[in-house]
Amino acid sequence: MRNLLVNAGSAAMIALSLVTVIPDMQAKEAYRSSVNYSLLPSYNGEDLELSHDSKSFNFKLWSPFAKEARVKIYKNGVGGEAENIFNMTLDRNTGVWSYTSDENLMDKFYTFQINNNGQWLDETPGVWAKAVGVNGLRAAIIDFNKTNPIGWETDKGPEVKNITDVIIYEMHYRDFSMHKNSGITNKGKYVALLEDGTLSLNGEKTGIDHIKELGITHVHILPSYDYNSIDESQLPSNQYNWGYDPINYNVPEGSYSTNPVDPYSRIREMKQMIKALHDAGIGVIMDVVYNHTGITEGSNFELTAPGYYYRKRQDGTFSDASGCGNETASDRQQMRNFIVNSIKYWMEEFHIDGFRFDLMAIHDIETMNEVAKVAKSVNPSAFIYGEGWTAGDSPLPIEHRALKENVDKMTNIAVFSDDIRDAVKGHYSNEKDRGFATGKEGNEETVKIGIVAATAHPQVNYKKGNNSKFAYASSPTQIINYVSCHDDLTLTDKLAISLEGASVEDRISAAKLAQTIVFTSQGTPFMFAGEEVFRDKQGVHNSYKSPDSINAIDWNQKKEYRDLFDYYKNLIALRKAHPAFRMTSAKDVAKNIVFDNVKEPNLISYSIKNNANGDEWYEIKLVFNGSDKDQNVKISKADWTIIANDGQLDKDGIGTTKGGSIKVSPRSALILARKK
Repeated sequence: MRNLLVNAGSAAMIALSLVTVIPDMQAKEAYRSSVNYSLLPSYNGEDLELSHDSKSFNFKLWSPFAKEARVKIYKNGVGGEAENIFNMTLDRNTGVWSYTSDENLMDKFYTFQINNNGQWLDETPGVWAKAVGVNGLRAAIIDFNKTNPIGWETDKGPEVKNITDVIIYEMHYRDFSMHKNSGITNKGKYVALLEDGTLSLNGEKTGIDHIKELGITHVHILPSYDYNSIDESQLPSNQYNWGYDPINYNVPEGSYSTNPVDPYSRIREMKQMIKALHDAGIGVIMDVVYNHTGITEGSNFELTAPGYYYRKRQDGTFSDASGCGNETASDRQQMRNFIVNSIKYWMEEFHIDGFRFDLMAIHDIETMNEVAKVAKSVNPSAFIYGEGWTAGDSPLPIEHRALKENVDKMTNIAVFSDDIRDAVKGHYSNEKDRGFATGKEGNEETVKIGIVAATAHPQVNYKKGNNSKFAYASSPTQIINYVSCHDDLTLTDKLAISLEGASVEDRISAAKLAQTIVFTSQGTPFMFAGEEVFRDKQGVHNSYKSPDSINAIDWNQKKEYRDLFDYYKNLIALRKAHPAFRMTSAKDVAKNIVFDNVKEPNLISYSIKNNANGDEWYEIKLVFNGSDKDQNVKISKADWTIIANDGQLDKDGIGTTKGGSIKVSPRSALILARKK
């Protein structure tokens, strides 16, 4: 057994030497599957890949298994032979290969290539490429100062005191602007969000003006990094993908730029988009997918440090908790460094305000806590949230996974509530399944779990919860509430299928009720773009590569469903105006929320009391009727302002009542407020 007192530097050298001397490829692979990766050197400097000044260009590549490494310089992003090939030198204490050139390489392209056990692997732009040519095959050497819009040095997003003050709007670039009725010129591009004054064919606001009119605080944009499934050299073509197949994590996707061949274009235009949203008072959340890559064997990770960045099963095959063929190993130091520093880079270079982590539970808790710590250090208003589950099993022990059930072990991180999602509209996996808002009995207690943001409450019986059996959140700031997102059926499609035969009016009533529950619950509300205009995807569950005819929002529907849009807008205004819906401690939630003793199925009645969280209203009474019949509820005698009733809502009131017995219409919400 090796001396346990060996220092970190010598341990790293031992690990490197062992890998280097194993001659047989199969034997070397067997070694790597059992190697103690914690003994390998790691490097956390911010100068990996490329740094330069007026005199020199410095290349660095972390590749501890390589026998040799070199940099190839090209004139163009694709095609042609290398103009120069530079051999790199290894620092065995860090595992970093480096080369410094005194030539002027500005606006050239480059790749790395390593010799792995006597075989030169394919060329790669490296894992830290920050600018690339078309299709991300070669990294680009550019002057980043030339990518900054006018006023970029003072650009910043909105200040956020608590994540519960945030209202999230999830959108995809193409969905938002591609439809012929959008009135937008630069359809499917970053710069579509620079266009103001755009109107639908029937005269309604679209684009960034629509977002401002709706009143949300932050847009959550589906993956914006360079991904695999779109051929950027074949634009414009009707190619579509959500983008959950990363190639180059630190470069914007080229198909959303006006010129994917130009390395400057995609960076400059994404920054212009972010600044336009910031100027409108809207924050930008980036959807990130560090949990897996679009390809495995030929990925940039495998071409730079084979065997290191991915988890494997005991039999040596790639583990697949992502359901996409692989999963990354965030618990290994260099991968953790990569994720944390990548988040920091996007915040500092692109002024991103928040991040949504795809299948976050593939990552370990320690990594996610480091991510949140660094994000907050760069911008105190930043926030992190993600999916607290995996798509399959993982070698990472359950107690180390960033699961929703482990959210109390994470700081400044929130998780999606599948409790409220499935209880309100019906289970996502069964399109015909109904939920509380569509008349199915037995979901009342799970809806209450959503209302109190999965925190401990004396009147909520977690044993009756459908998805969760205990209060897993220690604060409402740890919960994101939603009923639909890009995944699975839109709310509109779900209602059409589960309420088969119901009128459009009945389905709209159910939609209003569902979103009223989400937006008045504790935690942070999240909505899918276009549902405010009754958007559907023609019943397609998994539209990740469906054409624009399925995915694009038809903006003429805004006028057709103007009543629904106004309801969403007023619901958002209500939440923003009243901090009682945005409490930040479990103690306050347990103290100020009081559920009424209701025995009728599909009926929930409760109060938010005591001027909760400094609200001007002493008491807010909320009644949700998910049944298809009228329900009568008893309201205490007082001078009440009617905020919502029978599908109408206004934060300033739509009438008054003295209380007593009040009828609540089918599939609707009653909201009353009083000052004392």
